[in-house]
Amino acid sequence: MKERARRILALAPLAILGLVAFVALGGWIVQLLWNWLLPPLFGWRAVTFWQALALLALCRILFGGFGVHPTPRPRWRHRMRERWESMTPEERERFRKGMWGHLGFEPPAGESPQP
Repeated sequence: MKERARRILALAPLAILGLVAFVALGGWIVQLLWNWLLPPLFGWRAVTFWQALALLALCRILFGGFGVHPTPRPRWRHRMRERWESMTPEERERFRKGMWGHLGFEPPAGESPQP
């Protein structure tokens, strides 16, 4: 147990340094992309490195959340495969037609897509 604790303590500074480097690189890339694209296209002002970091944080909050998921993600592929395998051929064909109709398309003539 002590060996594991020592290993974690030895890796902690490297992890912190890596995190800082990752954030700095992300801010730098956002700044470069913003200043390369938006001022010439739309006439917006260029941003500084710190403004780029703030934009990166804002996008993370708005689109990425905080990384906390209250419930585990469902394993829908596994469940769908089990359901598919338990269906009869008639049920599978009805399901295919229903999915094509749900998407607003007609099923292809003589062709049935496989999941």
